[in-house]
Amino acid sequence: MVRRVLALTTGRIAVAILTLVALLAVLGPLLAPQDPLATSDTMLAAASGDHWLGTDYLGRDVFSRLLDGSRVSVLGSLEVALTALLVGAVPGILSVYLGRGFEWITLRLADTLVALPFLLFAVAVIALLGNGITQAMLVTGVLVSPLFYRVARAATLAVARSPYVEAALISGASLGWVVRRHVWVKVLPPIAVALAQTIGVGFVIVSSLTFLGIGVQPPAPTWGGLLASDLGYLSHRPWAPLTPALLIMVTVWGSNLLADAIRDVSGEAGRALVNQRRARANRPDKADPAPAGGTR
Repeated sequence: MVRRVLALTTGRIAVAILTLVALLAVLGPLLAPQDPLATSDTMLAAASGDHWLGTDYLGRDVFSRLLDGSRVSVLGSLEVALTALLVGAVPGILSVYLGRGFEWITLRLADTLVALPFLLFAVAVIALLGNGITQAMLVTGVLVSPLFYRVARAATLAVARSPYVEAALISGASLGWVVRRHVWVKVLPPIAVALAQTIGVGFVIVSSLTFLGIGVQPPAPTWGGLLASDLGYLSHRPWAPLTPALLIMVTVWGSNLLADAIRDVSGEAGRALVNQRRARANRPDKADPAPAGGTR
């Protein structure tokens, strides 16, 4: 699947964007040219050689704060996506095999979680447990998990009554072996699509919470927090909100592009793409043109 995704132009663009964002999260704090928390007397300064993106209302280097704040956004979005994957996909697969009781309970829980506003509950959890992004992202991941539950359940139902799956169960294979050997291969592509989309949703959630000043203790830098602080000084630096806003938009766009690429190369569309490329590769080359002179 990885080769198929990289064979598409959209897949290569998405991987390049997300790789760059991941590198910013890993190396950004180390590459920051200045201390992101250090204040100075040059407040609201324009871009210069010393401050590539200028300074904020406290004289802190904006470029350094963007690099340092990338880690919070990336880790928060991954926490949302992985929590939703674990909480949703596993019960979704098992609901097909563990009987009507387990199926009914998990379906009702999924319907209940869908009806709850996850952003509001994240704020409520922070109010109860303290201002921390980790607990907010865990709760948000649980509330987003019905997406993975329904995707995993629908994909499992498509293969649960397949002859080879029933033959494996009749021959005495354990449920775990059947899921690992037969079911998971069919369920993985739609779950990968949902995971890529959820990473983008996680970026939006983290940016929304930090924009409101929730989840991260100031003066810790975040992309959403930088966007909120820049909006308060538009008369001095009208271009300042563009950089954090573009970072958020491009990251979410890259996640959606990756989800589209995975969807395009999986299932029937993916097999058609592979067959088309094989036919193109096996097509005989055109015959070389005949020489200008005649033959004897």
